[in-house]
Amino acid sequence: MTFPEPHIVEPTNPHTHTAILLHGRASNGPEFAEELFDTKSSTKRSLAAHFPGYRWVFPTSRDRWSSVFQEDLTAWFDLRSLTDPCDEECQGIQVDGLRESTRYVLEILRGEIELLDGKSENVLLGGVSQGMATALWALLCSPGHVNGNMGAFLGMCGWLPFANKIEGLLGKLPEDVAGGGMKVGCIVPRFLLDIIGCEETQAINAASVENMLSTPVLLLHGTDDAWVDVELGRQARRNLTNIGLHVEWFEYSGAENEGHWIREPEGIDAIIAFMEASFSFSRVKRREE
Repeated sequence: MTFPEPHIVEPTNPHTHTAILLHGRASNGPEFAEELFDTKSSTKRSLAAHFPGYRWVFPTSRDRWSSVFQEDLTAWFDLRSLTDPCDEECQGIQVDGLRESTRYVLEILRGEIELLDGKSENVLLGGVSQGMATALWALLCSPGHVNGNMGAFLGMCGWLPFANKIEGLLGKLPEDVAGGGMKVGCIVPRFLLDIIGCEETQAINAASVENMLSTPVLLLHGTDDAWVDVELGRQARRNLTNIGLHVEWFEYSGAENEGHWIREPEGIDAIIAFMEASFSFSRVKRREE
């Protein structure tokens, strides 16, 4: 089944960068874009106003059956438990949707990189809630599917699907491997692709893994999030750090939607600072050295 066309917010300045951001369950691309840009920084400006050279891509998931709500709704994958999405007993129903949605996000990622003439380092990937969960899988599976390194990853109020299995995998590795880095970076993408039964479109080699591991990550999560417990966000941070990624973590309280959103303006300020640092000339220069 095909996905709806992504919602695109074109840059107001010459196109230099692209942000691909995935919505949460029961939402869609246009709705997420409106909510995100309505959340302002301390200077009362939206992310789009702060970054006028960005093309903003908001994909929409297709409708699928929800085991929780017993109806069709937009979701990147099915999920039985709202309180613990990493519960061992309910992870099996996530596989089909994760496979389909991860492939779709990687396809969008490749297309947006092509629009930037191959400048993958000028692309930000991320999402909110279930959108963050799906985008994280796309990031971790990218060594077998994407050429080049992404500029940054932004995750909000979400979790890492199959986090317990990833922790189990990392816990079984020899001490000289388990500390993160290249060897772990090679193992994890294959492990995740095997879970969802997805083949690599290109070889996972040292260069592609290094590209993935060089992606800076910012995760934001409300300590009072009533929908996705902050401990699930902390678990995602631990796993990503143990794999070898550099993760910035921003906790807060008092956000709208029972804590399941970005706190205004502090959260947007943190995102702006992260994006400015991640796409700075100095980072590009360090990578080339």
